[in-house]
Amino acid sequence: MKKIIFVLVVFTAFISCGKKEATLPATASGLQVSKFAKTLDDKNVTNLYTMKNANGMEVCVTNIGGRIVSIWVPDKSGNFRDVVLGFDNIEQYIPPTTNFGAIIGRYGNRIAGGQMTLSNRATYRLDKNDGNNTLHGGLRGFHTRYFNIEQPDSATLICKYLSKNNEEGFPGDMVVTVTYSITNDNALNINYEAKSNQTTVVNLTNHSYFNLSGDPNNTILDHTLFIDADNFTPTDKELIPTGVISKVKNTPLDFTSPKAVGAQINDTTFEAIRLGHGIDHNFVLNKPGDINNMAAKLVCPASGIAMEVYTTEPGIQVYTGNFLNGKNTGKKGIAYNFRTAICLETQHFPNSPNMPAFPTTELFPDSTYQTKTIYKFTVE
Repeated sequence: MKKIIFVLVVFTAFISCGKKEATLPATASGLQVSKFAKTLDDKNVTNLYTMKNANGMEVCVTNIGGRIVSIWVPDKSGNFRDVVLGFDNIEQYIPPTTNFGAIIGRYGNRIAGGQMTLSNRATYRLDKNDGNNTLHGGLRGFHTRYFNIEQPDSATLICKYLSKNNEEGFPGDMVVTVTYSITNDNALNINYEAKSNQTTVVNLTNHSYFNLSGDPNNTILDHTLFIDADNFTPTDKELIPTGVISKVKNTPLDFTSPKAVGAQINDTTFEAIRLGHGIDHNFVLNKPGDINNMAAKLVCPASGIAMEVYTTEPGIQVYTGNFLNGKNTGKKGIAYNFRTAICLETQHFPNSPNMPAFPTTELFPDSTYQTKTIYKFTVE
């Protein structure tokens, strides 16, 4: 009898431990890997992939859109915080109704009228998903697509996708490779590469929404921002560049010296702020192509977390979450409200295919598109 009771006690303890282990977080940031496992069809299965460095930094990525789900970095007290918006399960990424953390393509930002004419004089009509315009590659842009992900080591993820000819109206079969890697100085490197069998356009970026406080219950209005850009590209009411390059000096968009994001964000006497419903503008970087030059720096005074941005791109789109409205409930059950995040999207300029004076975004069959962006996290 005692033996039977002993076996029952051990069995009960085993079951209890099993239940406890099943509820433990699978990643340092608290994400359960099992919540990202889903079979989409006979060949595609979604998963959660984790990169780590020697300092405890962790970045998690999933297949839909090659999305960054979490970035786990230390604050000034040595406590770790998740500094990007996202969801804690794959279901909220399918069907994709947001751009949280996604690889954006074929063309980041807007193309006017859903139409473009290339240097070969060919005109292409694109799918429109932003009024009369094409935004972020169209309704089924890369943010909606399945990326095959390989992990050669603990600090690297290689995301691949074949964008077929006429996808969303863009010409050419284009092979895209986006490589994420993290270093032991807490930098997230993003290397973009693309090749096409026809003349086409490409403008890839990442659409992570940052809140360096680690708590999206807070807005980002107290974050200080520096941008190494003396100029920006003004837009019309549809947020399409007018073609003019304007000075930021003496405007609310002057971040050449660090200042709070919210300092002049509601100054609607400035047309660009009024049209963008806040900050939603392309800044023309002073040193395009220089990966060693700090293009931007964002700092949260409360957490002490700072993020430096380096890029080979000529521009950076700053978007202050002006259209977040609480309808999306993210990780930890937090509703993502107005201006609870900021995006720093390195890029070529919006509507470049229709603006010959802007840096070209054309990709030819005998060339390779290559660009790099670094988000480096430090503490102050």
